[in-house]
Amino acid sequence: MSAGARAVEVFENSRARLEAIAYRLLGSASDAEDAVQDTFVRWHAADREFVETPEAWLTKVLTNICLNQLASARARREAYVGQWLPEPIFAGDRMFGPADTVEQRESVSIAMLTLMERLSAKERVVYVLREAFGYAHSEIAEILDLTESNCYQIYRRAKQHVANDRTRVEVDEAAARKVVEEFLAAALSGNTDSLVRLLADDAVSAGDGGGVVTSLPHPITGALRVARFLRRLFEPTADKWATIGGRADLFAAVVNGVPALVIMVGDRVVGVITLEVTTNGIAAVHTQANPSKLERATRHWAASEHADPLLAGW
Repeated sequence: MSAGARAVEVFENSRARLEAIAYRLLGSASDAEDAVQDTFVRWHAADREFVETPEAWLTKVLTNICLNQLASARARREAYVGQWLPEPIFAGDRMFGPADTVEQRESVSIAMLTLMERLSAKERVVYVLREAFGYAHSEIAEILDLTESNCYQIYRRAKQHVANDRTRVEVDEAAARKVVEEFLAAALSGNTDSLVRLLADDAVSAGDGGGVVTSLPHPITGALRVARFLRRLFEPTADKWATIGGRADLFAAVVNGVPALVIMVGDRVVGVITLEVTTNGIAAVHTQANPSKLERATRHWAASEHADPLLAGW
């Protein structure tokens, strides 16, 4: 095997891990792909015979690329039309990454990715590498050119910023489908009380239309307010069909590790509604309708098998 082919093989063996790290750092699958590709370009140009540990080298380069992207992303999000939410990924997408522990699964949820927007760039890197990938503080310190004690302080501060006293309920695919079925039945019933019973008292609803699709300008809070909004959202009207491009089929899925309602028009994913289920009920309803953030979801859907729709022709 030539040196070039060997270099490509080494990189490809790390690609899934690098994509999973970048997605958690950036909250965008497309930006994560760009960061990983930039890392490959630098790996290809590097004097690799002096690289003792390729995994560590690649992680450090990727992290620095993401740190630069986070700085520009913060400015872009300040000018973003409406609310900004992370790009959704389906179960089975390699960007989901490791899912052996509660912390790893939590790190990729829409709720946690949204909370991590509160963190500084370095706080986010330290938190992700420690919580989701189990890096030692000494390893993270070397990646970021920090002292180990400084790294630990950053990690502790980051944990405080994203602390959440809600106890999320872990669900498998069958349980997720049941949650989505109950949610959809309540939303289509036209009965606000049916929705309120499913929601936590302090439930939050947020939506991202990217300025292309009409969405909530700000999150709304409280079971009754969220229920009233959802009841209106699921009222079928000609205007809604015109906006999304026609009648839709509604499916249950697992997205970012939580139950989700997937809205399909033809072969396009036009909306993904994720449900954060806690011991107190559904605590968060996140709606992603920005077409540019659903392209990967559409490709993944087309390449995977899925059950029959919960509702056809909505």
